Amino acid sequence: MVIIARALAMLWAGFWAIFFVAEAWAWETPVRATVWWAGVGLLFLILALVPWGWERGGGVLLAVAGLLIGVAYAIWAPPRLPLPSRVITTLVLGGPPLVAGIVFLMHHRDIAART
Repeated sequence: MVIIARALAMLWAGFWAIFFVAEAWAWETPVRATVWWAGVGLLFLILALVPWGWERGGGVLLAVAGLLIGVAYAIWAPPRLPLPSRVITTLVLGGPPLVAGIVFLMHHRDIAART
């Protein structure tokens, strides 16, 4: 169960880190904005790695981050973006860390109950 949560978190973080840099490169974004987006991707990677060492705390961080990212994107998505695109992007941005965080917390609780 924890392997699935780790894989989900790392796939989510890796995808968005690569996406942010690739999109900035493809659109020839100024370096300052590219560095900012690369920093967001790095933050996602750090969020995905924290539960490897601290399962409970990392699970909470991922779950909270997933909720906050989903809500923030739903509020501040590009105004002309069609509703289906907005919903899908919100779910792809916020869903995986939320699910991975919940799975980490369930696994931690299961281990604690066994001892």
